[in-house]
Amino acid sequence: MTPDAYCVVGNPVAHSRSPWIHARFARQTGEPVQYERLLAPLDGFAAALRAFRAGGGRGCNVTVPFKFEAAALATARTERARLAGACNTLRFDPDGAVFGDNTDGAGLVNDIQRNAGVDLVGRDVLLVGGGGAAAGVLGPLLEARPRRVVVANRTVSRALALLEGHAALAAASGVDLGGCGLDAVPAGFHVVLNATAASLSGGGVPVPGSALAPGALAYDMMYGPPAQGFLQWAHEHGARGRDGLGMLVEQAAESFLVWRGVRPDTDGVLAELRALLAAG
Repeated sequence: MTPDAYCVVGNPVAHSRSPWIHARFARQTGEPVQYERLLAPLDGFAAALRAFRAGGGRGCNVTVPFKFEAAALATARTERARLAGACNTLRFDPDGAVFGDNTDGAGLVNDIQRNAGVDLVGRDVLLVGGGGAAAGVLGPLLEARPRRVVVANRTVSRALALLEGHAALAAASGVDLGGCGLDAVPAGFHVVLNATAASLSGGGVPVPGSALAPGALAYDMMYGPPAQGFLQWAHEHGARGRDGLGMLVEQAAESFLVWRGVRPDTDGVLAELRALLAAG
């Protein structure tokens, strides 16, 4: 049987671990999946997808900088993708439809609750950042029903725009949702989530240590060397640091479910990938 073709499309994309992850998922589930990287020109995302689909492609993951373009190309979107305004998962259906989803937030919540063992219900959560990464996870965070979520961003207007778009979901979930600038972050959060590019750019941790409650979970959505500064900061302030590798694996499993109708087990894959990266 010829396997069905999927890919991760981005620019850059050579660093992506997604092909490794989905190869493990395919082996585990017995699904006939072949998964590759696709480098799209910065001005040629839609054309690259058309060519991939014309060659038999069944779907793709989308990474930077194309998630917003992916949402515009989707003919149907999940509610979480609509709220985020971005898609990281596209499925090409036989009738010509393009189904779009955003699995980032589900991946984050699953990693925090299932893998890190931190129940978000009733917690106070600080989400640092107001860009696409923050937008992609805020909806599922609210659905996990923490007590409070505060979005902190350098440009306060971007944080407020996120709040406005998610106000109805926050109310329905019983969550106190607020926003502030990075210079006005309250103290004492149980979970602090870094959704900024500060780790990637070496710009340091964007919030003070007082944001962390004793024993808090400090989570950087980056993984590997870029996350080390944030993890060290967490350790120095008595918090439990965690990088975004589990989020990467969990969001991939959600994408696999969208494409194949089966959700792979992530425990062994995450442990194997963490060991692989640790070995260099």
